Amino acid sequence: MLRRTVDRRSLLMLAVGTAALLSGCGHPGDTPGPTPGAPAAVPPLPPVPGPHPGPNQVLSHGPTGATDRRIALTVDDGTAPDVVAGYVDFAQRTGIHLTFSPNGTYNRSWAPHAPVLRPLVATGQVQIINHTFTHRDLRKLGDADRRTELERNDDWVVTTFGVTTRPYYRPPFGFRTPAIDALAGELGYTRTVLWDGSFSDSETVTPEFLMGMARKYLQPGVINLGHANHPTILGLFDQVTDLIRQRRLTPVTLDEMFGTSRATG
Repeated sequence: MLRRTVDRRSLLMLAVGTAALLSGCGHPGDTPGPTPGAPAAVPPLPPVPGPHPGPNQVLSHGPTGATDRRIALTVDDGTAPDVVAGYVDFAQRTGIHLTFSPNGTYNRSWAPHAPVLRPLVATGQVQIINHTFTHRDLRKLGDADRRTELERNDDWVVTTFGVTTRPYYRPPFGFRTPAIDALAGELGYTRTVLWDGSFSDSETVTPEFLMGMARKYLQPGVINLGHANHPTILGLFDQVTDLIRQRRLTPVTLDEMFGTSRATG
């Protein structure tokens, strides 16, 4: 019995030694790759800052006079869980920077992806802005309900993703008035985000139509609008990525495009 135990130990030590020898047989200058599945170091999320009230500025394009090839890809709503999942995978797989504009009423679509999105938010690859909680037309609401829509959605984003949406908000449907903008500014939403390019996919569209919109609008300086509502985009992520590369565009978040920060709000 002792003899068999010793033999097994000898074989185990021989196997370990052989594995160690083989691991050192790479070419000169080779460096080991990352361990599969090992998490990368992620910076902590900044403390959530308080609001900074001020005048409201309406944005629909990148900074005037910019000479780079930046583009802001923004994604609204989130009515379809599979499309939200597709966009999250797209960001994680490609490293492309995105700005999401979710509504808290679609929590069931977004909350399952918080463990993936939080690190992407922390590194600055993904930004989340306010699009109101229930996606109602703010023009039809009084000031108290408008305030609730914005503050409730920000509370949800802070709870789910750990960051504030301030200073950016996008009014549902793009509908706004000077009074709405002024109220938003009082709450710390000093940037109203519209768009000047769109996949026009708030309703179901064909792949050919969506790619036609992409070819038309994916240009330097554009704030492009997409929706996480219908599955057409799911089969087109690679084509969109190829188009971005062919045009030498650099996708950025709104923070990156306009020089703001999650740390200051």
